[in-house]
Amino acid sequence: MRQTVFTAMLPIGESLVVQKNRISGSRRDGPRIAVVTGMYGDELEGQLVAFELARRLNDTPGDLRGTVDIYPALNPLGLSSHEHGVPQFDIDLERTFPGNPDGNMTEVLADAVFRDILGARACVVIHSSDAYVREMTQVRIDEDDENDLVGLASLLNSQIIWARAAKPMSGPSLARALNAQRCPTVVVEMGTGMSVSKDSGSWLVEGILRLMESLHAWTGSTIALPYPRVVRGDNVAVLTASDPGLFLAHVEHGDRVRRGDVIGAVVDPLEGTTLSEVRTPCTGLVFSLRTYPVTQPGSLLARILEEGQ
Repeated sequence: MRQTVFTAMLPIGESLVVQKNRISGSRRDGPRIAVVTGMYGDELEGQLVAFELARRLNDTPGDLRGTVDIYPALNPLGLSSHEHGVPQFDIDLERTFPGNPDGNMTEVLADAVFRDILGARACVVIHSSDAYVREMTQVRIDEDDENDLVGLASLLNSQIIWARAAKPMSGPSLARALNAQRCPTVVVEMGTGMSVSKDSGSWLVEGILRLMESLHAWTGSTIALPYPRVVRGDNVAVLTASDPGLFLAHVEHGDRVRRGDVIGAVVDPLEGTTLSEVRTPCTGLVFSLRTYPVTQPGSLLARILEEGQ
């Protein structure tokens, strides 16, 4: 059932409307699960997941024992204009949570969404990577929440659970705001911006159903991937560009590399020279790889998940 979570009039005479799809099973007193995506207008992987999850739940309504709230588009203006943030307001919606009922329009929107989700037994927030880097499906949690969330995260059919230390300047987020209120929330990062991956999306849908099964909200079939590896900051090597130029990758996303391997080079198209070779400092798995070749100093080129020799 379609429900309106937030609405506001825009200066151009149109309305900004954020909606959710509430799908209820045979037991209305069963647990409620929230699935949230569409935070950024250039992140589309979650759109496919929202569609496939709703389709699966609607196809077998007798298997649902609780309620699932699917929020497919928190930033409908960004999605319609293909912009990362909220157009016209130049605001990062993620950084406005938990919101403010007396603030600007985006803060009021965030407050409405936050309050609507509160009370859920679990929440899954789905992000894509940006248009520059492809990401292997991973669940990201704050290191401080690892004990509370790793069990939940392990059900989502990701290959990696990345427990990261919260940086002082990283700011608020929907997941942090909800976890602070004891609403267990995990963040999925997958794919690349401005595109969708059917295989990755299908596996994540199965993972969400597994999570629901663990909460006794789903009795239908599920498919499980092997238990993901839990990694922390010191298990991940981050490779960045030292020169402006064109990055030519010598490996594929998902390849395993050995310490010292050249995984690519930054070249100068004007002079026809190689500016720098990019070598991996460890043996491991390439789980993030730059897809947009133009670089500036500091541009992310790859992340390597360190493995044993």
